[in-house]
Parts: sequence; C-alpha cells; structure tokens
Amino acid sequence: MPESAPPIASSRIRVAFPAMSSTGPVDHVALVTLDRPEALNAIDFALLEELVDAVEALDADPACRAIVITGSERAFAAGVDVRELSTQTPVSLAVDNDFHRWERLKRIRKPLVAAVRGVALGGGCELAMLCDLLVAGDDATFGQPEIRLGLIPGAGGSQRLTRAIGKARAMELILTGRSMDAREAEAHGLVTKVVPAEATVESALELAARVAAMPPVATIAAKEVVNRAFELPLEAGIEFERRSFFLLFASDDMHEGATAFLEKRAPEWHGR
Repeated sequence: MPESAPPIASSRIRVAFPAMSSTGPVDHVALVTLDRPEALNAIDFALLEELVDAVEALDADPACRAIVITGSERAFAAGVDVRELSTQTPVSLAVDNDFHRWERLKRIRKPLVAAVRGVALGGGCELAMLCDLLVAGDDATFGQPEIRLGLIPGAGGSQRLTRAIGKARAMELILTGRSMDAREAEAHGLVTKVVPAEATVESALELAARVAAMPPVATIAAKEVVNRAFELPLEAGIEFERRSFFLLFASDDMHEGATAFLEKRAPEWHGR
C-alpha cells in the first residue's frame, strides 16, 4: 500500500497495511482485525456494520488487491451476540434488515483470506466460510452450534458448510452442534491449509500477497467464475466462464502478461 494511506480504525475494527512478512514484502494487502475481546469477537450488528464498511472501502481502493480478515488468538469470532439476538422478533429482523450486510460481504470483488485462530463458531464460522481462502491455525475450531439455542444457521452456514464438506457431515455438525478442529476441517475441505497457531496471520498475509501479485482484473474474474460454480448448472457455469475469458482479452493486463511472457520479463500489472 502507499505510505500515504492511513490505517483505518473504528471502535471494533482495526485495518492496517503491513509492509513486510518474514518472507518478504506484503504489497497491496490489507489486514482487517476484529477487535471485540470482551465478547470473544462475537458479531453483533454494530460490529458487522463496521466490518462491512471497512471491507467495502478497501474493495473500492485500487491500491488494495487482497484482504485478510482475522480475530484474536482466542477467537476469530465466537458467534453472533446472543444477548442482542435474543431480543429480536421476526418483525424486527425483517424490518431492520441487518442481515443484508452478509450479502454485501458476499459481493466484495477482491479476494478475502480468513486467518483463523481459536473458535470460529456460528456467525464466526459463517464469516470464515464466506472468505475465498481460509488459513487455520492448528488451535482453530469450527462449528455451527445454533441448534443448542433452538435456532439454525442464519447467515449462510447451512448452505456453505454443506457445499464445503458434503451433506452427511454438515448434517451431523448442524444437528448435534458439535465443533471440529482444524485438522478435521482440513481433511474435509473446509480450509485451505493448517499452520502452527503462531504463524496463522503471517501465513495468511503471505498467501494474500501471492494473490495480490497476480493481475487484478483477472483475479476479480477468477473469483467470480469459481463462486458461480456453486450457483449455476454446469452448462451455464461454463458459458459464464467462457464469456469472462473472452472479456479479459480487452484488458491491458492480459496484453501486458502475454507481452511479458514473450519478452521473458516480469509483467507490470495496472489493473486495467
């Protein structure tokens, strides 16, 4: 990020632009940290609003090409705020429409990388699954325990968990409310990789930096076509992929990539 770009701060969200990791520069990557330690980063509507506002601002910033979202050592996010949720009614939930912010997160175009330590339960698990890549510390646990409150997942957990690990395992986790550790989550395809707990954020930043080094226009297109694979029939998905492939031939980055390859030099991406 440019040195002139100031850190973004709020009462419960911290955004920074790391310059280096142990393996080298971390260019064009933002680190978003949930900071509600007194509640293990439980997601209430105010925290969700601040998170969405921060990530949307980064999505609109051409200097940012990938975003890492993390929490604390004890908790990525322990779930939704049960105290706040317990006061809701069907009418308040429908009229206030605070849940629409989850859909706004889904519409973020730049790659999101979750860096998970500690518990990622309920809404925390849903937030981690909403990210495009998921780096888990070996102390991380995942689950959708809403059944224990007389509820079901409400921010996409039943849909994303089933698509990630299959019907049988998702059904068992959701119906019993049990959690799974990082290694089980990795074995079933929920996470991208598991790393030593203390290396979680740095590993996520390094992964995000590798993504951010790719051509921005193609990166946005790649994220979109993979996400559509979960939403479209095969034939429609292939048609969407083909059209996106064709459109990239209008980008400066595509021509720069081809020219750099033929000239045997490193490309310079401009995001156009």
